Amino acid sequence: MKTIGIIGGGQLGLMLAEEAHRLGAHCITLDPAKDAPAAAVCEEHIAKPFNDPEAVEELCRKSDVVTYEFENVPGEILIPLCKKYNIPQGYKPLYDSQDRLREKDNARNHGLRTPLYAQVDDEESLRRAVLEVGLPAVLKTRTMGYDGHGQQVIKTEEDIAKALPLLSVPCILEQFVKFDFEASIVMVASKDEVVSFPVGRNVHRDGILDLCFVPAELSDTVREKLRRQSEHFMRECGYEGILAIEYFIKGEEIYFNEMAPRPHNSGHYTIEGSTTNQYRELARYLLGEPLRHPALVAPTVMKNILGQDLDEAEKILRENHKGVFVHLYGKSESRPKRKMGHITFTPMTGEEYERDWAKRFV
Repeated sequence: MKTIGIIGGGQLGLMLAEEAHRLGAHCITLDPAKDAPAAAVCEEHIAKPFNDPEAVEELCRKSDVVTYEFENVPGEILIPLCKKYNIPQGYKPLYDSQDRLREKDNARNHGLRTPLYAQVDDEESLRRAVLEVGLPAVLKTRTMGYDGHGQQVIKTEEDIAKALPLLSVPCILEQFVKFDFEASIVMVASKDEVVSFPVGRNVHRDGILDLCFVPAELSDTVREKLRRQSEHFMRECGYEGILAIEYFIKGEEIYFNEMAPRPHNSGHYTIEGSTTNQYRELARYLLGEPLRHPALVAPTVMKNILGQDLDEAEKILRENHKGVFVHLYGKSESRPKRKMGHITFTPMTGEEYERDWAKRFV
């Protein structure tokens, strides 16, 4: 029986471990929180910091294969371990995604269209970037930003002054694309093939993913172009394992926004909405098993459950509706804007969700 080591013990690790168990594997997780969600289902939990070299090596030593469930794994620790242990995804997709400037350069260099962007290090370079990129624009920290943190929209001269505190760290200024909606695709690649999950349309609230509607309302031409260019990008970059890419869609135009080399929040819908799911295919990849091509079972809606939504989600769980699948992550502390679970509605269209369910979440 093989053992998968997971760096990170959040909900993504939890769901990966559940699928790995269904394929007959054991799991070990590393996370500083003793009550991390994945710890409840893994055979072993190492409750130590991610930046503890001995702890990370302990995980690798006890595992047949190692993966990560979040982007900010310290590179100075992981890079040498990639040469010593079986970490098949390697460090490169992490490295490319950990810096927004490097990420955008990499996307553009491999054929993806991006919004205009410029490097920003101080007020002078910010003002040059505004002239180059134009307004409105979004100033973002180059590293460690997530769920809307570490960024600020700039529309006016006054906004430039308000944004200056962000410049305590290196930043990037990106053109604000007046897109129709955001779409995302999740892929899993082995040495032999790439499989892609159906594209979803994402809706954010306060910078955090709120809803995902699948399939996204795209023309067949745009859908196929998005899938084809994403798979080509993954191959051109030499990535294996799992990769999610978020795009801005404006008419027939597709703009790369960002990528994540791990299971993705927008891919939660695949557990019930697809013939296989992102966690199962990642587990198959890690275990050296052939990948399976997914297909959408039916129109599906995924609702992210944050701390302020938890009471309503627990109520819906007790009501036991057909086609409504409530996933709670078992986190010990509920806070507003903290991801506590998700609900998948299938079969369900966006119109049906807005009519029958949206009013339950304010």
